[in-house]
Amino acid sequence: MTQSQIGLIGLGTMGAMLALNISEKGFPIAVWNRTVAVTHGFKAEAGALADKITPCETLADLVAAIAPPRAIILMVPAGQAVDDMIATLRPLMAADDLIIDAGNALFHDTDRRSAEAAKIGPHFMGIGVSGGEEGARHGPAIMGGGSRSDWDRVAPVLNAIAAKYKGEPCADYMGPAGAGHFVKAVHNGIEYADMQMIAEVYGVMRDGLGMDAAAIAETFKAWNQGPLQSYLIEISAEVAAATDTHSGKPMLDMILDRAGQKGTGRWTVIEAQHLAATIPAIEAAVMARNLSSRLEERLAGEAVFGAAPQAGANVTLAQLEQAMIAGKILCYAQGFALISAASKAFNWPMPLPEIARVWREGCIIRSSMLNDMATALTEDAGRNLMLAPFFADHLKATHGALRQVIAAGALSGLPMPALASGLAWFDMMRTGRSTANMIQAQRDFFGAHGFERVDGVADKHGPWSGHGI
Repeated sequence: MTQSQIGLIGLGTMGAMLALNISEKGFPIAVWNRTVAVTHGFKAEAGALADKITPCETLADLVAAIAPPRAIILMVPAGQAVDDMIATLRPLMAADDLIIDAGNALFHDTDRRSAEAAKIGPHFMGIGVSGGEEGARHGPAIMGGGSRSDWDRVAPVLNAIAAKYKGEPCADYMGPAGAGHFVKAVHNGIEYADMQMIAEVYGVMRDGLGMDAAAIAETFKAWNQGPLQSYLIEISAEVAAATDTHSGKPMLDMILDRAGQKGTGRWTVIEAQHLAATIPAIEAAVMARNLSSRLEERLAGEAVFGAAPQAGANVTLAQLEQAMIAGKILCYAQGFALISAASKAFNWPMPLPEIARVWREGCIIRSSMLNDMATALTEDAGRNLMLAPFFADHLKATHGALRQVIAAGALSGLPMPALASGLAWFDMMRTGRSTANMIQAQRDFFGAHGFERVDGVADKHGPWSGHGI
């Protein structure tokens, strides 16, 4: 029997789709799932691809089915399940074999597992995979982390299965250890913010302008033909246009407004705080998801204070589109700045232009803007994206509309936390003389923390009568 070139553990939705993608690209693959019937059923339903799939009933069989040096992809839930699987595989595999965690792992866990693997083997790397079920099957964006030699070993497979942008694979090496999973977490954080901003402008259209779902769908569809062209705007048009098969009403009107999450956005926000990186649009998006789950409290609040006015918001669809353009640029600028901060803090030489290129196709945040972002980051990777001439010009042209939309929302009681946070960040980023001097004076007054002076005088404290209270 011909040995497989790679193995995969975990035939849930994502794992099964990824295995089919690998086999379709011509790579024989051995697969294992803890439920044996699922393993055999997967091959039975693989159709023309079945001859490249070897179903294995035990992990020992899986290891034996793969040509050495072996590479096995883990598609199991993040956390303890990954550690348990590594512990089970370790005595079965050779020291130069490779385990690849392709799930949504916390990058600190990937760092730890990489360090352990360096001591006792087998090799280990973590890769971020984005694109959902469709991406896994037909081409995801792939962000690799680990040793460069391990990436190079499996790059032929990963490049082959990745999404393509004008023929270029949307897969690349991000850096050592947990770098790939860190980039994937930031991707997800940007995804949270992008989705939240779309939801906010949807709310203005629905509640502030009184538009029905069909009109909202047409608006998103039109926006998808311009600067906002992206996967998320495209699917927003589709979901707004959909009709519920049970009630005959717009599908959106039948969906409970309680958003779920799997934690990657929260990880991004927590790490940004550790790195002192400013990502307020992403923080606001995570907050909004958390608050959406508190349905009973929100209903109680509405009962006490009344609902926001229905219709009558003083804003146009053109202004909403411009506000979304500004918000999107600011959100991505914050995300890339966070990656840059991590690169410096962890000594990961992460390639910002290549990250933008990897995100151009296959992933959830794919957008026409990303090609221009890759160009801007190639010109100067150390410059904040909002300061790049191309995006600075866009912001100059659109931030006025962003102000109008946020002001109209505030006057009408329409919440826009992500857009408003993005605007506040923009205004702070373009303020040469901020108000932090007041904070420094307060800190010195109550804690004698000292401050710097604008005139360079050596006196670090103020003449406070209540100093040190």
